[in-house]
Amino acid sequence: MSQVNAVNVEISVLLGRSILPMQQLLRMGRGAVIPLDARTNDEVWILANNHPIARGEIQINDDRIAIQVTGPADVYDYMAGGA
Repeated sequence: MSQVNAVNVEISVLLGRSILPMQQLLRMGRGAVIPLDARTNDEVWILANNHPIARGEIQINDDRIAIQVTGPADVYDYMAGGA
């Protein structure tokens, strides 16, 4: 069991997605804004080593941002770009 406790897992949160032409991406500079397909109150994807494991909601308390896990991830929805 101690070997399992020594394993590091990278956790990331995907807020949304966007498709941009390469030309537009190359023109972007500091301060550029990339529009996402997400809306307020949409669930976010929680990824472990870039693999979807759960869905969650953004929680803001004072100046801290956290993610509350709301349920398991549906890998097929993730691959299809669904919410």
